[in-house]
Amino acid sequence: MAIGRSPQSSSQTPDQGAARRPSRARGIPEATVARLPLYLRALTALSERSVPTVSSEELAAAAGVNSAKLRKDFSYLGSYGTRGVGYDVEYLVYQISRELGLTQDWPVVIVGIGNLGHALANYGGFASRGFRVAALLDADPSVVGSTAAGLPVRHMDELESIVESQHVSIGVITTPPGAAQQVCDRLVEAGVTSILNFAPTVLTVPDGVDVRKVDLSIELQILAFHEQRKAGDEPDRTESVLDRAPGPVRAAAAKLRRAAGGGTGKPRTGAEPAKDGDPAAKTKPGKPGEGDLSAVMPA
Repeated sequence: MAIGRSPQSSSQTPDQGAARRPSRARGIPEATVARLPLYLRALTALSERSVPTVSSEELAAAAGVNSAKLRKDFSYLGSYGTRGVGYDVEYLVYQISRELGLTQDWPVVIVGIGNLGHALANYGGFASRGFRVAALLDADPSVVGSTAAGLPVRHMDELESIVESQHVSIGVITTPPGAAQQVCDRLVEAGVTSILNFAPTVLTVPDGVDVRKVDLSIELQILAFHEQRKAGDEPDRTESVLDRAPGPVRAAAAKLRRAAGGGTGKPRTGAEPAKDGDPAAKTKPGKPGEGDLSAVMPA
């Protein structure tokens, strides 16, 4: 089903509920905006199955939220559904698409055509969601001139002219972290006001520029945390934190311990007697001394 116009078969017209719709001055909370794409994805799946209406409970379950939160979110759109019937699926698709700005064409430039850049360029979901890849850009001479998804990879020197001629307001950064800020600065200077950043680094932008960050490594680390807990593999509290930590963490902890007067970077276990002159030996039993790792770093 195409988006961008109000479905003629809808039982609800776009003006219904307008009296209760929050004013644009109030706006929509960011948390609600973040959930609108989830509702749209679930509604689009229902529309493709020709489901005419859906209850708040069914739609909330499909989107992964609770029904009370969903009804509150939809109230910001002026959509309250019909008691005993639910929400009109096609009208909600139109309504949310309009609110998200997907009823118009959004040209996008992707900068950094490595493996991830290629994957994004070949992603078929852009066009069906209101986005058009206007250009692929890279600074590597060995990459410039190649093609991805039928588009030529153009040199970064063309960035400013492309942004101006294609009226680009959204840029996607898939460069290595060291180049991301420089690319960001050039995008902003060229007139881009929204950036999707896949580079594992934090970008600094001026007021008026929105940045959304997608860090796959952080998401994987969070999943690893939950997997460890589900497996019951809690860190052994009798084991040194340093024995489990990556090399850079061990080095940093050792530096902190030396700064605290603990001598070597290796923590003393409870089985080892305190040496003469060790600040930890003068502390009360059962409490960590100044030289103990637990005094400067949580377990």
